[in-house]
Amino acid sequence: NIRCSSSHLPTPGFLSVLVIVQGTLTARYRVFAMAGARAIVPSLETVRSVVDKPHTAGGGRKPTLVPVYRQISSDLITPSAAYLKISAHSASDFSFLFESAATEQVGRYSFVGAGPRRILATGPGHGPAADPLPALEEELARHVVAHVPGLQLPPLTGGAIGYVGYDCVRYFEPKTARPMEDVLGIPESLFMLFDTVVAFDRFFGVVKVISYVAVPEDASSRSLEDEYEKARATINDLVDVLNSPEIELPTQGPIVLGQEAKSNIGREGYEAHVTKLKEHIVRGDIFQAVPSQRFARPTSLHPFNIYRHLRTVNPSPYLFYVNCKDFQIVGASPELLVKSEDGRVITHPIAGTVKRGQTPEEDQRLADELSSSLKDRAEHVMLVDLARNDINRVGDPFTVRVDRLMVVEKFSHVQHLVSQVSGVLRSDKTRFDAFRSVFPAGTVSGAPKVRAMELIAELEREKRGVYAGAVGYFGYGGEDEHGNPVEGAMDTCIALRTMMTKDGVAYLQAGGGIVFDSDEHDEWQETINKLSANMQCITSAEELFYHQQQEDSATAKAKAAQ
Repeated sequence: NIRCSSSHLPTPGFLSVLVIVQGTLTARYRVFAMAGARAIVPSLETVRSVVDKPHTAGGGRKPTLVPVYRQISSDLITPSAAYLKISAHSASDFSFLFESAATEQVGRYSFVGAGPRRILATGPGHGPAADPLPALEEELARHVVAHVPGLQLPPLTGGAIGYVGYDCVRYFEPKTARPMEDVLGIPESLFMLFDTVVAFDRFFGVVKVISYVAVPEDASSRSLEDEYEKARATINDLVDVLNSPEIELPTQGPIVLGQEAKSNIGREGYEAHVTKLKEHIVRGDIFQAVPSQRFARPTSLHPFNIYRHLRTVNPSPYLFYVNCKDFQIVGASPELLVKSEDGRVITHPIAGTVKRGQTPEEDQRLADELSSSLKDRAEHVMLVDLARNDINRVGDPFTVRVDRLMVVEKFSHVQHLVSQVSGVLRSDKTRFDAFRSVFPAGTVSGAPKVRAMELIAELEREKRGVYAGAVGYFGYGGEDEHGNPVEGAMDTCIALRTMMTKDGVAYLQAGGGIVFDSDEHDEWQETINKLSANMQCITSAEELFYHQQQEDSATAKAKAAQ
């Protein structure tokens, strides 16, 4: 008879927060016991031993942060509920929720955060018009996370969460820079810095509220104890928030039905872009290019209500909601851009798509057709070669390999041909070099990449914003058990099937790969098809909340009449 109560938890003031969600039933009873114990792990004594350990053998810097956490059961907490509780508790307008549904399965980790300690934004009117990565790298390098023996933590325990917009490519490849109209008026990049994290792990069915003990410069026993108590107070405060029964739902105004989307260039404009790019392909300038069009869809929905509906109708490997105060990013991306894992840098080219079948037999038939499609295979091989070249620029060439080639992966609505390319970074390169090399993906630019991006800029003449850029995180670096430096985690997806909401308008964008025999009308229709899932998500969510409001109104009138 183990009972968990939040009534005895202390509630100190707000600190910056990040939440990660973990989970199965494997260790449920052990988890309940740990939750009841209210233990902070590791103990102050263990933290002190880690701090006092000599750090000269490995040649790394002395740690500045020691991770500590408290664990509770996640059986009564969902990532969405955790996000709503923590963002409401925060005094900040910046927050995020990352989830994952990895191809017919629920991904292991989800992440939520609110109230970052600092915002790094770039772009005219928002910050320096420059490469955003040096400032980000410098900020993250201020801290080194200590290695604590036996401590089991998710890949992200703190660091930078946000996006790099497509238009930052002008700083990575200056040849692509062209005068571009800034229609959306958002930063070219934006990252939130977090030092406190809450984590859900579905494999173990637990939530870990994680914070850092800041190692004081004087390293005195009293100073370290004070920092440990600060971390304990922050953790217990957040556990109290998560255990509270109250969930403050987004304030949803009256729903207006029937609002329509409008393209920035229209059908004729997009088809003209296709024709022009085909001329360049015939001349031998490029093999392929990926133009796009953007739709503006007015909506009275609260952006988080769009996300709540999106995650149910279009579960994807990368589900995210990022609140950047003046605008929000809502996405269900199928495609990894680049991540670091077990010492390797990994990218997943995706090209070739068919719908899901109504029956298992039809599903398999469509998958077989996709696997045997000469057009899809040719386009896919081109992108795999491009990915190998991107990884080769920063990796040890003897370690670069194609781990998987043209495997059919099944998603909620479609099936894709997916490959995996990976390699070990050279000693003179970092994860930021790998990001620059891969960014943007060939699936949203073309081949050869630089020339294709030049032509796209000349045709589109408007900033793409978040679309075709990257959304994800860069963690703090740390050390291994020998004191050797370990680079921080990196996991980013391509901002596809993603919408940006601002001032009551949802902006949705999609493109398609143009080759020499592409049909103008078919290519335009392909962009409409790609946008249809998110468009329908908005429409169906509006109808859902509209009918709910009508029912609530009728119920209120009936009660008033009694």
